[in-house]
Amino acid sequence: MQMYKVFVDHKPVIFVESKDVDKNNPFIKVKDIGSFPKGIRLLLKTQVSVDCPLQIICEDPKESFKEVFSDFVKIKAAGGLVKRKEFFLLIKRKGIWDIPKGKIDKKEAKEDAAIREVAEECGIDGHKITDPLVVTYHTMKWKGRWALKRTDWYMMKYKGPRKVVPQIKEGITKVKWMSEEHMLSIRGRTYGSINEVLDAYVRLKEVKAAEKKSEKLNEEA
Repeated sequence: MQMYKVFVDHKPVIFVESKDVDKNNPFIKVKDIGSFPKGIRLLLKTQVSVDCPLQIICEDPKESFKEVFSDFVKIKAAGGLVKRKEFFLLIKRKGIWDIPKGKIDKKEAKEDAAIREVAEECGIDGHKITDPLVVTYHTMKWKGRWALKRTDWYMMKYKGPRKVVPQIKEGITKVKWMSEEHMLSIRGRTYGSINEVLDAYVRLKEVKAAEKKSEKLNEEA
């Protein structure tokens, strides 16, 4: 199934082929959208939620996605979900729990940007990427213009001290190590893209558990 998801005003919109449409969720054909952002804003008056996205039916999701957002400023960012022992690093920005991320500098590798942004926003050092997690897209206003931000997310490990320092100048008021249960409990009460990261973490955990189980069975065989 080929699908492109973007969060518009924090609400999920997905581009899908007709054969993949879920008739239980709202949908519309790409040719009926009209201009953006006016067209999408009108569409989002429909019942759209975290697990009930607006579906845009098209022949080629990738090409339709690119066409609809062709006039948007493109911003590339990267971030990471850091694990230390059994705890995960989250930040609070504008009163909402979030995961550290930031804009990729010119000629900077996305992996390097993810490491750097976590270091700057949380005040830690020595964290390393273990796995890619997910790529998310969301719209935003940037210097008075509409922008589409792509964020590459990574799973990271950290063995350093618990001490953290929020980057106040970036609007971060708190940095906290959370248990897995606490972290997953913010799903649905944070930004749509962060929900995607949490879901990706759960999927990765399940894959790792299955691989470990398979290895154990092979050893016992």
